[in-house]
Amino acid sequence: MAENEHIAKQAEILASELFSEFFWEKVGPTNHDWSCEARELHKVKTHPCDVVYYYDEPYSAQRTYVHCDLKSYAKGSIKSPAIKAALESLAMQVACADKSIEWQDLHAHDDVNYSVCGLLFVYNHDGEYDSDFNTSLTFIANESLKLPKGKKVFVLGPKEIFWLDNIRSEVQRMRGKRVPELPGPDHCFYYHPQLVRKANLQVKKAKGATLETLTSPLIILESRDPRGGTGRGIVVFYSRSGETSAEFMYLIDILRKYELLDERTSVVIKTLNASPISSPTFQKAQQQYIEGLAGAATDLGEYVLGIRYEPMSEIKTTYSAIDLGTWS
Repeated sequence: MAENEHIAKQAEILASELFSEFFWEKVGPTNHDWSCEARELHKVKTHPCDVVYYYDEPYSAQRTYVHCDLKSYAKGSIKSPAIKAALESLAMQVACADKSIEWQDLHAHDDVNYSVCGLLFVYNHDGEYDSDFNTSLTFIANESLKLPKGKKVFVLGPKEIFWLDNIRSEVQRMRGKRVPELPGPDHCFYYHPQLVRKANLQVKKAKGATLETLTSPLIILESRDPRGGTGRGIVVFYSRSGETSAEFMYLIDILRKYELLDERTSVVIKTLNASPISSPTFQKAQQQYIEGLAGAATDLGEYVLGIRYEPMSEIKTTYSAIDLGTWS
């Protein structure tokens, strides 16, 4: 196998390890081609498919299939032309997947309402990329993607993948402690709030994190007592810097509106590479939030004081080219 194939394999391995922790499931074959349904428009005979994942939507009786293009780039290869070409190709794949009986036979479950979206997964395998990846996207006009109405493609760049990989590692660390801080996966699910205009229709079934959740600054993992108790745990993974008490007060208020602050719920907020003063800043935010309540001695004040704030230790996942067979 050529060396570049082993480099590409790194993105595949990481994606598999990463998304399984967010309760995504693989479906169908990987690394295969399938026939294009619009050859004159797309100017190709076939489209590639690296892997397809799926999860159930929380706010509708629908399943989402995530058609992925997994890229493993060195620092110098992450440039706008390469990203633009990958996105344009992915958009064509998503457009064809809806029309393709071949794709549906391979990846879609029978008797399920579903939609297909695309995900460009850009992993920096040498770990040296330190630029603003979003600048690579600013030069790409939405019109150039030619997506059908209602279809979406998402992009996870090196920074986002690094963040999600650290969440994965932290969840596993919390489960693996001598006195576990999290129960096993069967007793955990990603939290989707009951919105004013969108009821959470599939609370038990839709336990995975949606793409909208994974690309937001707030990812909430909820756990239940495996012994059947009424207590629950909430782990809030927060990607912002935590530089001001106003920022944290806003976060506390979100938790209150989501009804995650009560006597049976333990809450911990986890950050990565936040401001060096984020811990005392959070403590100030707790105090200021309580002062703003109608009475500092209310139960809510106790729940706010009970929130723990814990910066995470950074990890960086890399793979050995030798272990993957480059030197065979």
